[in-house]
Amino acid sequence: MKKIRIGMFTWESLYSIRVGGISPHVSELSEALAAEGHEVHLFTRSRDDSDETINGVHYHRVACDQYGGIVEQMNRMCDNMYLRFLDVREKTGEFDVLHGHDWHPVNVLYRLKAELGLPFVLTFHSTEWGRNGNLHGEWWEAKEISHREWLGGYESSYVITPSEILTDEIQQIYKIPDYKLWEIPNGINVGKIKREIDAGNIKKHDGIRPFRPVVLFTGRMSYQKGPDLLVEAAARVLTKRDAQFVFIGDGEMRDNCEYQAHKLGIGNSCNFLGYVPDNTLIDWFNACDLVCVPSRNEPFGIVVLEAWDAMKPVVASDAVAIVDNFKTGVIAHKEPSSIAWGLNYVLEGLGRNKMGEQGNDLLKQKYNWKTIAGETLKVYEKMIKE
Repeated sequence: MKKIRIGMFTWESLYSIRVGGISPHVSELSEALAAEGHEVHLFTRSRDDSDETINGVHYHRVACDQYGGIVEQMNRMCDNMYLRFLDVREKTGEFDVLHGHDWHPVNVLYRLKAELGLPFVLTFHSTEWGRNGNLHGEWWEAKEISHREWLGGYESSYVITPSEILTDEIQQIYKIPDYKLWEIPNGINVGKIKREIDAGNIKKHDGIRPFRPVVLFTGRMSYQKGPDLLVEAAARVLTKRDAQFVFIGDGEMRDNCEYQAHKLGIGNSCNFLGYVPDNTLIDWFNACDLVCVPSRNEPFGIVVLEAWDAMKPVVASDAVAIVDNFKTGVIAHKEPSSIAWGLNYVLEGLGRNKMGEQGNDLLKQKYNWKTIAGETLKVYEKMIKE
């Protein structure tokens, strides 16, 4: 295979501004493509303009302040990315493939296609409908974000989604034709999370008894991710058994969830840690007994891969596409009593079930970046030949 020059466009990465699951996806996919001998230039936003090569990937950061609403910020980011891309292209030569992630860089990709004839691939990681519970029409930004999702799907040569659930969602909302769609999962560098730790010491640091079972939630404290459903489920679990619930992440629902826990009388059994450094999060993946993913909408669920990497069982809502029920985790309905049933099932079988280990086997077979990079290259090759 000849060397491909790839322009990757994203609003976040591991080595610039980080927001959520797109950052590890983009950086680790780019590194896997570079490891296969391809040249990857990653255009992303930061607080200042800078260029740096990290793990074989050429980062081109564009200054983008965070004043105004998200759409206004992305307009400025796209304008800056356009100028930076032209500069890099003039200095280093033509690109074979442009690849954008979610709606944030759609304006720059559309402009490069319209003005320079450069086609692009777009990966959908989620939709505005999924993130905000179909709140279109209640505020103009949601409408504009949805429009850019549609525009990206319409103008792209191909669309990549990480799961059948998200494929069905974007087809229903944006009517993207079958011939454009490729399903390629997210991945993880196997061994990224697993480490030897003293679980008792980690628990004691936050006032938890060393042998008390811990259920971990990590993610945005938002409607989409369902932390409020877990708080209500926790109250049901705690009527039957001793357990502690650790919530890692920040967002608009954090205060409400803390109030909800105290109102239900379980405040002492819930630790809301907010945003924590990566090492602290990794410690908790290894110290916990199981991970809960109670999302109302979850196009993939990278947290599931992280749990499996730590060999932990998962209790996930039926919005999560990748859990094999009673083999790699337990699937629950998106409501508290069902989630509580799943949590109790796993807690009763701690030390006996092998769900976390079976999930870890899947990482090596299907969800590693070398395999995913190979599938992504098939999309690039098809587009280049057209």
